[in-house]
Amino acid sequence: MSHSKKTISSMEDDLNASLRPLREKIDAIDAQLLKLLNQRAAVALEVGEVKKRFGAPVFRPERELQVISRLQQANDGPLYGDNVASIWREIMSASRALEKVMTVAYLGPAGTYSEQAALSYFGQSVKGLPCPSLDEVFRAVEAGSADFGVVPVENSTEGVVSRTLDLLLQSPLTIGGEVALPIHHNLMSRSGSLDGVTRICSHAQSLAQCQHWLTAHFPQLERQAVSSNAEAARMAAADPSIAAIAGESAATQYGLQIAFSHVQDDPHNRTRFVVVGTQDPAPSGRDQTSLILSVPNRAGAVVALLEPLANNGVSMTRFESRPAKSGTWEYYFYVDFEGHRDDENVAKALEALRQNAAYCKVLGSYPRSA
Repeated sequence: MSHSKKTISSMEDDLNASLRPLREKIDAIDAQLLKLLNQRAAVALEVGEVKKRFGAPVFRPERELQVISRLQQANDGPLYGDNVASIWREIMSASRALEKVMTVAYLGPAGTYSEQAALSYFGQSVKGLPCPSLDEVFRAVEAGSADFGVVPVENSTEGVVSRTLDLLLQSPLTIGGEVALPIHHNLMSRSGSLDGVTRICSHAQSLAQCQHWLTAHFPQLERQAVSSNAEAARMAAADPSIAAIAGESAATQYGLQIAFSHVQDDPHNRTRFVVVGTQDPAPSGRDQTSLILSVPNRAGAVVALLEPLANNGVSMTRFESRPAKSGTWEYYFYVDFEGHRDDENVAKALEALRQNAAYCKVLGSYPRSA
């Protein structure tokens, strides 16, 4: 054996000798963690039995938020707060699945940002139900085929998702949660290059979010809007003349290679998703309320409508208008504000809003995303 090989072998022996006691320590800690996690799961099953007796829901988003917030405040590191949240979200997701594996509907197919948002909110221990359209997501939850649905409601670059707003108006479902997801678009193909590609496919919103980059780099290629980013990835996997704009999970799902990453025009691009269902969360201490309003057609009506919020110290965080589609230039207003409908000041504001508004629908009070 040469001197260099002996030196490398000696270094590896020294490395393994130095790591061995640390690895043994980690193995011992892992054994303790496993034992404690199973103890926690056993208690969670007891909690589930109590919930069954009282008809309480398996999923309590306000309670899970309180658990995570408490642990983040108690955390001394070196784990970051986001790490703590991710770990405990999966622990609670696994515990919930021991009681019931929940079904969550989302805009499919597999690999969409909607699926990513669903898993980010509920954890991995759920059953996903990909749907071909936003309408089908709502229908699946309304019919009981899914326990919850996750739908996009607005993007930081392109604004509101109009179809979601229309469905929230029409549907009996309420909002029970939200999640804000950073959106990083990637241009992908079968080969990992754009040689031979004649068409770029993606969801209309995604194409809009990347339009300046596409114009600067590939102005000659046709752009085609399809039902979802993952559908575009599925098409690209079947046709080498198609490239798709989608997330990394879609590339993995459909065996594509990323040719260009982070092609969105806004590096801080984010999409807000809401969780729809039939469950009304209790106050968490960090809540938001959403509602839809319309006003009588008279001067100053909108200003007068919103006065109860200021009068009761309620902070409005979002205000959007949508045509009522009645042909008479009437509008619905989508409003978000801080607080829970059971908070005293919010309850007073809602009572006054109902008196002033021609139409008032409370979409839900739910924990705010971080």
